[in-house]
Amino acid sequence: MDLPLDIPKIMEYLPHRYPFLLVDRVLSFEPKERIVGIKNVTFNEHFFQGHFPGHPIMPGVLIVEAMAQVGGILAFLSHPEEKPGGVIYFTGIDKVRFRRPVIPGDQIVFEIEFLKIRSRVVKMAGKATVEGNLAAEAELMASFGAKS
Repeated sequence: MDLPLDIPKIMEYLPHRYPFLLVDRVLSFEPKERIVGIKNVTFNEHFFQGHFPGHPIMPGVLIVEAMAQVGGILAFLSHPEEKPGGVIYFTGIDKVRFRRPVIPGDQIVFEIEFLKIRSRVVKMAGKATVEGNLAAEAELMASFGAKS
């Protein structure tokens, strides 16, 4: 696989589309181990209109969603028997902590690693950093949708 993965390649693995595709690039990948992806946060993001006017901060739930999307790419790339572009459901989240706000101009680096892998269910640990500083961390669970 050629790295980095850009948006068109990412869209082959995730069903998400604008405005909900929150991964801009995948920088590295180790099968069944870990992945590193990024999200460039710009002032043009639609959520900054209301969160918060005059003091824009990326909503924590969207940071976690972006983390889960990077984890979804890890799951698909690690399970080549699953259909790229199929559905992987975000099924659970534990131990979420937000450590610093994410603002326009930041680049979030997501590092996700597998904790457990079962046939169609995965558990991952994720962290989001900005300029080397921890912004958020969580444990994520996901399950592949039914095969068509």
